[in-house]
Amino acid sequence: MKDQSNTLDPAKFRDPRVTAKGEQRATVALGDPQTLWFNTGTLCNIECVNCYIESSPTNDALVYITAAEVEEYLDQLDQRQWNVREIAFTGGEPFMNPEMIDMTRAALARGYEVLILTNAMRPMMRKSVRAGLEGLQAEYPGKLTLRISVDHWSQDMHDTERGKGAFARTVEGMEWLRDAGIPMAVAGRTVWGETEADSRAGYAALYARHGFDIDANDPGATVLFPEMDDRADVPEITTACWGILDVSPTSVMCASSRMVVKRRGAAKPAVLACTLLPYAPEFELGETLEQAERDVALNHPHCAKFCVLGGASCSG
Repeated sequence: MKDQSNTLDPAKFRDPRVTAKGEQRATVALGDPQTLWFNTGTLCNIECVNCYIESSPTNDALVYITAAEVEEYLDQLDQRQWNVREIAFTGGEPFMNPEMIDMTRAALARGYEVLILTNAMRPMMRKSVRAGLEGLQAEYPGKLTLRISVDHWSQDMHDTERGKGAFARTVEGMEWLRDAGIPMAVAGRTVWGETEADSRAGYAALYARHGFDIDANDPGATVLFPEMDDRADVPEITTACWGILDVSPTSVMCASSRMVVKRRGAAKPAVLACTLLPYAPEFELGETLEQAERDVALNHPHCAKFCVLGGASCSG
């Protein structure tokens, strides 16, 4: 019989105002926005075992966003006077979007730092993309960082998630980025049952073998993400939790970021409260940044486990 001891209580996360126990649910205000995310589309060149956004070669639930749409939101940043320092792109695999280089250039040209999350595999390694990245690096040195998905520092474990040969192709892409002088960071996972110290030591050895200028001990340069399982039982976050946990609501991702997505069939993109909840309708805040300035109720298991209790952040 399946163990139900750690299965999420169905009474939890039902009401955005109160918890299952009737306590006031915690909310987070957009206090000092630092990062505006764009999901470039959910299509990906590979299909990982535990992809939180279910990216694959066939999933186009979130379609390709365009450079013109990105420019429109950059205009809104100016109009709303958000103090954003970073424009970040995620997917799917961003380099499958044919306008990825143009979108990056648009953000860099306005003075923003740019972060692109990628698996550094074949889409990034196309000649046109490499030429584009080299041009951007030459024009805006040090302003562009690519964060590479390396689920584990060993080939065997990484390939169990991403398919045979994935590790080698990713390392090949990272070696090209190294030689092109394009700054890199890494996103790994903590699902492997090893200590954080052992994990970071493994990444350090990987970087040393290949001459990658990445700090394995800097949590912003080597980000280790906890596993996301919205079926696992977690406590709901009440207004009292901030004091009990000694956590500030300003430390939670939705206090400093928003994400723009374009859903299949939608006339316009939408702004979401969180990068981790692209399919949760209650976290869609509207079509404009102005509409997205409202408070966010922490009404999802990821809010508790990943952000408040795990202290995770998607930015570097």
